Amino acid sequence: MTHAIKRGFIVVLGLLVLLSLPGFLWRPQQRSEVRSHYQTLMAPVFLVPGSSATQNRFNALVKELNRETPATHSLLRVEVKTTGQLVYTGRIQPGDTRPFIVVGFQNHHDGAQNILKQAKWFALAFNALQKTYKFNHFSAMGHSNGGLVLTLFMENSLDQRAVRANRLMTIATPFNLEEDDATVDTPLFKMLEAGRQRLPRQLVVYSIAGSKTFTGDGIVPFDSVNRGKYLFQDQVKGFTQITVTGANANHADLPENQQIVALIRQDLLS
Repeated sequence: MTHAIKRGFIVVLGLLVLLSLPGFLWRPQQRSEVRSHYQTLMAPVFLVPGSSATQNRFNALVKELNRETPATHSLLRVEVKTTGQLVYTGRIQPGDTRPFIVVGFQNHHDGAQNILKQAKWFALAFNALQKTYKFNHFSAMGHSNGGLVLTLFMENSLDQRAVRANRLMTIATPFNLEEDDATVDTPLFKMLEAGRQRLPRQLVVYSIAGSKTFTGDGIVPFDSVNRGKYLFQDQVKGFTQITVTGANANHADLPENQQIVALIRQDLLS
């Protein structure tokens, strides 16, 4: 092989390497981009009950929701023991992409310190379920203190690089606990307010208040539910506050209130 041919071969080889470099550099970026936009078919709906309620709290609600939906949603119930052990009842049916997963707690007592513990226990259950079912997006509903548990979880424990929170519905959630003085901020509310910038930016939030009287639903003061706007507005993609009145607008009956059942179908399951 002459020197001229060798030099030509080397030049051509060099050009091929240079032309290939952008492709090698772009490929990892492309994989990362595809991964960030890809959504799994499964997108569970987590349900978290309030204090004094167990993982069976939403049995009637799920039955009602399944009565008028084209496809039946599975119901998986998880109880988190104080040791962190998870106890499962029910199952997710094969092919069900929108199952309901209820997470309850062995220690389901009221009080700010217990709510903080429950948020950590919920994170344990969520991470275990995500690892098992491989979903990368979800929606959630919390009744009463269950809404606090979910808000704390999204502020402090949700790995937003791995899982996307689509929608959150809180029903009669006392963001300022039982405080009925609008000028007083509880320590828990201050904690939630301090962490609001960590909420998922793409989240859409619906906050529902019951109005049995002009001041609340019989247990939670209306002003406490109303505090949600100070947490979510300007931090998430969308925030809507809804007040439900009329029959079954007292605190305990709200999850089965027909207006709220319709809102769950429309805003969490659509």
